[in-house]
Amino acid sequence: MSISVSSQNETSKLERLGAHSHIKGIGLNDNLEPKESSDGMVGQVKARRAAGVILRMIQAGKIAGRSILMAGPPSTGKTAIAMAMSQTLGSDTPFVSLSASEVYSLEMSKTEALLQALRKSIGVRIKEETEIIEGEVVEIQIDRSITGGNKQGKLTIRTTDMETVYDLGTKMIDALTKEKVLAGDVVTIDKSMGKVTKLGRSFTRARDYDAMGADTRFVQCPQGEIQKRKEIVHTVSLHDIDVINSRTQGFLALFAGDTGEIKPEVREQINTKVSEWREEGKAEISPGVLFVDEVHMLDIECFSFFNRALEDELAPIVIMASNRGITRIRGTNYRSPHGIPVDYLDRMLIISTQTYSHEEVKEILHIRCQEEDVDMAPSALDYLASIGRETSLRYALLLISSSNQVALKRKSATIEDSDIKRVYDLFLDQGRSVKYLEEYEKNYVAETEWPATEAAAMQED
Repeated sequence: MSISVSSQNETSKLERLGAHSHIKGIGLNDNLEPKESSDGMVGQVKARRAAGVILRMIQAGKIAGRSILMAGPPSTGKTAIAMAMSQTLGSDTPFVSLSASEVYSLEMSKTEALLQALRKSIGVRIKEETEIIEGEVVEIQIDRSITGGNKQGKLTIRTTDMETVYDLGTKMIDALTKEKVLAGDVVTIDKSMGKVTKLGRSFTRARDYDAMGADTRFVQCPQGEIQKRKEIVHTVSLHDIDVINSRTQGFLALFAGDTGEIKPEVREQINTKVSEWREEGKAEISPGVLFVDEVHMLDIECFSFFNRALEDELAPIVIMASNRGITRIRGTNYRSPHGIPVDYLDRMLIISTQTYSHEEVKEILHIRCQEEDVDMAPSALDYLASIGRETSLRYALLLISSSNQVALKRKSATIEDSDIKRVYDLFLDQGRSVKYLEEYEKNYVAETEWPATEAAAMQED
């Protein structure tokens, strides 16, 4: 069986303000000492230091097939720490985020959904050598046919040691035109694919009086041979290779999203091939991170699967998060810490998060105000922090944008105490909502419990 790999192009992402869009990193120095407020992270010093140790081991490739649990009360930054770890690892290390409830909503078995998530978290860096042409463009001559036929031309390119003229065809001319290549540009051309990459303007043209923007990049004219062999590294996940080789449409299945269940035989053949690439030095395995939020939603079968899957040679780091205490394990009548079986819990490193102090809540709210481009008076910020401590941090964060609308309605660019008070009265938090329900329970429609005989009769009908 031939294994094919497709390199994925970078796609532009829609910029939006999310719950954790203010987080840029874990906020640690080189000695893994956390700063009180850095990279959007506030407080949770002990938990961030522990996460930093895990990060260091992941980056060094010294840890894989391990399970880590982040446990703590709601609104204590468990998901924020996971997102910070993702930002710190960068794009080279796979980071896959999964909510435990997603496992039950997919049109495939639970174990298949988890296995696909695990294989998405394992990167394969595939190395290959390709021939490139690199140098400074001296001149481009394009001969256009009067009848509109094939275009022809010549490209003169040089390094500090030599100069060569290449004949151009229609495809190459179109590629150079698309990249807006001019004389004086330093370019790289991939001979196998015909891809043109503009590296910048040559320093020899820095004093030319042509129109250049402020962002124009100047580079040195390359040295040595014009034609060179260069090693290119493609990073794909094991799941990408699975999909490409298990569907007739190949890599198009990646964009369709309908991957379905993948046969075990296909995965075994891919694992064997990847192992061969590793032995030949053509590929490296990069174990990434699978983050499972609300892990108490998984049932006993899922935990049994994880127990076995993490013993495999190709296994990522699995980070789980839960805000539950002693609760029932889904699918059983047994109760255990965080809803996780005790035998699996024994294999985990547990990172604990603590409730934020008043000053820490205030700092988080201040960072979110900057992220949402909102101006809030110091007294209003202190008042909102007090609300966050009494109710929850999530509730306080939700009041920022709504109180800003109230302030804009009275034609003010700054949120004052009165604006916070207004939205606090308009929108109930969880505690006040429960109290209201208890007080006016009789006014609501109650669920009717059907007698067993009537329910059985309805099923027969």
